[in-house]
Amino acid sequence: MKTIRIFVPVAMLLVCGGILGFALAIATTPPAAARADDAKTGRGDDKTGQRTAEAPARKVQRFGSMIGLRPEKKEEYLRLHANAWPEILAMLKKCHFQNYSIYLGELDSKLYLFSYFEYTGEDIAKDVAVMKADAKTRQWWTHTDPCQIRLPDTKEGDWWKGIPEVFHMD
Repeated sequence: MKTIRIFVPVAMLLVCGGILGFALAIATTPPAAARADDAKTGRGDDKTGQRTAEAPARKVQRFGSMIGLRPEKKEEYLRLHANAWPEILAMLKKCHFQNYSIYLGELDSKLYLFSYFEYTGEDIAKDVAVMKADAKTRQWWTHTDPCQIRLPDTKEGDWWKGIPEVFHMD
């Protein structure tokens, strides 16, 4: 089976609200200041010789996870995500989820989903709680959950199985 790449701005990982379980890898963006004194002071130069306050480096946390997909629900799942609800996408953005992708693959005649997203907020537990409390998000999950198969050894309380990052290159 040809692997299908589906881009959905973060909507998929929320399918089951198990985001907390795969907070396994954190990366930080290096400071933008090039000179050593700029790095120490957190200030930059605006090329006119004037010192300018520089925004602090934004912390990005990357998450990967996996889950099974029921073969008889494959088309429904693809249809749902090809037409992700605007309210779900807005909630994900509100809760600082970005650069979200879900991939579909087949191994030994079984279907699997791989999810990747970046979190840019300050408190993922708080943001996940906001999403879980959202009625529209819970309604979305009533459509997506039946399509999925929780994998063995998935952390208690999670739906998607968090997987560790072993390599990253910017």
